[in-house]
Amino acid sequence: MSSRCRWATAVCAALLLAGCTSTSSPSSSPSLQEGARLSPEARGYLTEALDLMQQQSLRRAEVDWKTVRARAFDQAGTARTPAETYPAISGALGALNDHHSQFVPPDRAAQPGVVDGDNEVVDAPTSRQLPGRIGYLRLPRVNGSDRTYAEYGRQGRAAVAATDRVGACGWVVDLRDETGGGMWAPLAAAGPILGDGPVGGFLTPDGKHSVWSIRGGVPYEDDTPQASAEGVSPLAVPDPPVAVLTSRATGSAGEAVTLAFIGRPATRSFGGQTYGVPTGNAAHRLSDGAVIVLTGAAETDRTGRVHDGPIRPDEEVDAPTRKDSDPTLDAATAWLSTQPACKG
Repeated sequence: MSSRCRWATAVCAALLLAGCTSTSSPSSSPSLQEGARLSPEARGYLTEALDLMQQQSLRRAEVDWKTVRARAFDQAGTARTPAETYPAISGALGALNDHHSQFVPPDRAAQPGVVDGDNEVVDAPTSRQLPGRIGYLRLPRVNGSDRTYAEYGRQGRAAVAATDRVGACGWVVDLRDETGGGMWAPLAAAGPILGDGPVGGFLTPDGKHSVWSIRGGVPYEDDTPQASAEGVSPLAVPDPPVAVLTSRATGSAGEAVTLAFIGRPATRSFGGQTYGVPTGNAAHRLSDGAVIVLTGAAETDRTGRVHDGPIRPDEEVDAPTRKDSDPTLDAATAWLSTQPACKG
């Protein structure tokens, strides 16, 4: 894997980013008294983790690092091993208040599907035609290996193409079950619907902005493709109207896909506000194999606007979905039926 830290979105796991650690020192190193009760090994390990947070956290300028570090060393107490500092590291991550960073201990970080795993797709994207010649694409969460993401994208593109062949004047893109994981695979599936051009980006605290775009149906970060072009098929109706469905469960990667549709012409969102972590994470492996999944970038829509916290839909629908009714979907299809492409 590359040693360069890349941004991703994940609620539950470090994705593809092992091996990214910090090398420089922060301005406020711990005093000798601060870690005096710890063993040299435990003290060095906790310092390594805190230095990483202080250098690369998205909210680093908002944090009282003197207090956070003092509390972490106090919580570590008389720790003799790195493992005994884990609660202190988790506590310091919580103090960042980004609601997205997390600590993954070595045993979990080594499990398949957590950092570089080989999980199979268990909930594939699906598509069908709704009444009124409206296409419907459901994008659930996906997490796992490169092969998992590639398969998800292939299945999503095939599903879109199959529905498009029978006729689709407009599209519903359902992100209500997109709870987080990898963002590029669902963007690959939705690429033909999104259309080519910039769709969003990552913005770091030091002002570095990387751009997400769609080119020939393929998602890119800056000039690097994040999926293959296999199975890409242009829509019969280019630039169709799109209704995006969101809910409180739409989180992390789901929010990245939500942002990709914000500012798109002939697009409107329906449902509930999202979970509230539209941020980019990078995974940093510590010396014992543990991983800190650290939020280090904000996310922007295609206009460059940064989104912080839950994303509200254009039209909120409060009525719950039941087995025999889906008020959010009904509102979306009612709007699509008024669009020029779907009239008549």
